[in-house]
Amino acid sequence: MPVNYRTPSPTQLFPVAGVRLGVSEAGIRKPDRRDLVVLSLAEGSRVAGVFTANRFCAAPVQVCRRHLELGSDIRALVINTGVANAGTGEQGWQAAVHTCAATAHLLGIDDRQVLPFSTGVILEPLPVDRLVAGLPLCVADLQENHWHAAAHAIMTTDTVAKAASRRLDVAGRIVTITGISKGAGMIRPNMATMLGFIATDAGIATPLLQQLLHAAADASFNCITVDGDTSTNDSFLLIATGQAGVEFTDAAAPDYAALREAVIAVAVELAQAIIRDGEGASKFISITVEGGRDRAECKRVGYAIAHSPLVKTAFFASDPNLGRILAAIGYAELDDLDVAPVRVWLSSDQTEILVAERGGRAASYREEDGAAIMQQAEIGVRVALGRGTASATVYTCDLTYDYVQINADYRS
Repeated sequence: MPVNYRTPSPTQLFPVAGVRLGVSEAGIRKPDRRDLVVLSLAEGSRVAGVFTANRFCAAPVQVCRRHLELGSDIRALVINTGVANAGTGEQGWQAAVHTCAATAHLLGIDDRQVLPFSTGVILEPLPVDRLVAGLPLCVADLQENHWHAAAHAIMTTDTVAKAASRRLDVAGRIVTITGISKGAGMIRPNMATMLGFIATDAGIATPLLQQLLHAAADASFNCITVDGDTSTNDSFLLIATGQAGVEFTDAAAPDYAALREAVIAVAVELAQAIIRDGEGASKFISITVEGGRDRAECKRVGYAIAHSPLVKTAFFASDPNLGRILAAIGYAELDDLDVAPVRVWLSSDQTEILVAERGGRAASYREEDGAAIMQQAEIGVRVALGRGTASATVYTCDLTYDYVQINADYRS
């Protein structure tokens, strides 16, 4: 069960003018499940994307990058689950290209106006014939209010579909932002297996859209980790259809700050949902590192803690063996770190306790207090480095028996 997360209902996900979604059961890996999605975008929509840094990036990632680099007027996305089409060489490239061509033919657009996405098992060929056979049903199903169905159709080991939506008033016009994501394991996006798609009916100039995408990724999908593994398929797209009748050309425009805040809020909600649904997760953990020289070193410390199997298993067991956190801080590649000013707190709800200071255990710390906090489903770790003013927050989960079982049985 996910940690304090429930999929929004279809009525809680607002349609985005200019985006229609259709789903089908193509039988790509397993029968009788929705596994194929098409998003059709209105003419004039602008699209920005960031992708995995994994050098074994999947064929669809390569094709997406190519089509975006060509400056194509993107009109459609096609997403399949079950098979990642990664580690598939030239055959995989041809499968992704063929997917684009088949989708384009059905929609009456150019092949280069389609972006393909895949998620699932790596090193297996994409059954492109089954995928192509399922496309007409997706196209026949296209509707603006199918975000809920699409969120379900992109799941792999996810136990719940992940979606979020916002509306705001911009100069008397209602602007909508809606997004979906998938992911539960093989999660440490580095963009920037996770996928994220957010659309708004605001108009946003392409350079500004790319800036907003990077800001949103940096605050959300690039702040999460389940197991420290960067997938071959990580992709995050931001779409602006311009159908709401408002246009933003630069960051100084009136109301742009509110739009930016709303887009980032949707991205953070989607990213946190991935951690709350982490494979086998029983606890959601926020790690805030402050007092660093820059944000990069704060994230480095945060990820050292979040990736530590010893830390993660201690949280699973509600075992206040918190010296493991100090050890992780110490090996986080801050070679000139003075440990004397470092302080560490543990928190849950409205309770925060000081665990460590001056290089050791805080005099006020009692282990029974630490154990009580670690039994909660939502836990905060706060680290003050005492060497600057920068800060960063990383989100993770515990490491449980179920994580091993899920990944041992993943292909069954």
